[in-house]
Amino acid sequence: MPSFRFAHPMEVRYADLDAQRHVNNVAVFSYMETARAHYLQHLGLWDGRDFDSIGIIVGEASCRYLAPISYGQRIEVAVAVTHLGRKSVTVEYAVRDVPSGEELATGRTILVTYDYRSNQSIAVPETWRKTIEDFEAGKGS
Repeated sequence: MPSFRFAHPMEVRYADLDAQRHVNNVAVFSYMETARAHYLQHLGLWDGRDFDSIGIIVGEASCRYLAPISYGQRIEVAVAVTHLGRKSVTVEYAVRDVPSGEELATGRTILVTYDYRSNQSIAVPETWRKTIEDFEAGKGS
């Protein structure tokens, strides 16, 4: 399990529930996506506005559901980059109950660094690599 230096609180919305009265599996992917965006903003890698400049596209996504998530439950999504490849970034997540710290779900995405203007994958920018490595090593933000 990675060591998480960043976590984003999430609100469980009524719209996230399914017929079984717990958070639907699709909503958990949305939680991870939202936390990932906040992680990138926290590190100064994305301004939250220019979607062409973010330079990533999801190549793979998975989630392991460990316990149901209920409406009104206080949760957070922890985010850590666990691998920087030549053209990809592996991000791991832990969806946790805030009061108890219990893990409710874990996930992983492999993000491909991408130039939307030329429609092709690109090398992970060196500025991203240094910023992420420094943050994950405890040297920044």
